[in-house]
Amino acid sequence: MLNHDQYQCPECESMFAAWGHQVLAFSQRVGQAVLLNTRALMMMPLMFGKRIRGEVAHQMFLTGIKSLPVLTVVALFTGMIFALQTGLVLEDYGQEAEVGGGVTIVMLREMGPFMTALIIAASVGSSIAAQLGTMTVSEEISALEIMSINPVRFLVMPRLVALLTMMPLLTLYTNVLAVAGGAIIARSQLGVELQAYLDTAVGIARNKDLYSGLLKATCFGYIINMVACYQGLYTKGGAVGVGVATRSTVVISFLVILITGFILTKVFYG
Repeated sequence: MLNHDQYQCPECESMFAAWGHQVLAFSQRVGQAVLLNTRALMMMPLMFGKRIRGEVAHQMFLTGIKSLPVLTVVALFTGMIFALQTGLVLEDYGQEAEVGGGVTIVMLREMGPFMTALIIAASVGSSIAAQLGTMTVSEEISALEIMSINPVRFLVMPRLVALLTMMPLLTLYTNVLAVAGGAIIARSQLGVELQAYLDTAVGIARNKDLYSGLLKATCFGYIINMVACYQGLYTKGGAVGVGVATRSTVVISFLVILITGFILTKVFYG
């Protein structure tokens, strides 16, 4: 008879056990983050209350108006760079007049919501994580719970409303500026008249391109809030933990936005 005990590998068992624990821990964290955002989503009808609407308006200001300067620069130069690179290739085939359509399609479908989401994740998302993380390690969250104030309703829900509202609007703003930047390059570097540029841009774009981009922007806003609020409310380790939560928010948000963007593109255009 063969002794099966002699074929057991303690190192392999410990390795698979460690992987299993990591998978379970990851699944638990994802579940907690989704549950946190879902609870905030269900509380959105309360945003018109007297004690909440002021905070909602403040978060909209921080997410929208405060982000305009950096978004303006990024959107304008994104459109200019894309128009220049695309136009130089099209110029070899005598089709430089089509550059307006290329810039518009790319911005509406992908680059508009994607660039907006990255900027908001790096600025607003990291700020949310740092603020909530500081409140967590200083036990302000526990103080709110002692005073019978629901942290999800008071802290998470206003930020979710702000991101879901402002992300599509900021994406529209990014698209308009990028197309305008492309028009500048098309006229100055490629010799394409403004009217020809606009005719091509309007003629090739479809409603589906606009709606799919705005839906992506809304999903990205949901993701940014979910990651940032979870990282902030589950911060541990004092000031060092706040730094880790802030960095993790940006990295995780970027990765999830990339993956989600690919999946949504596959759904719409696959």
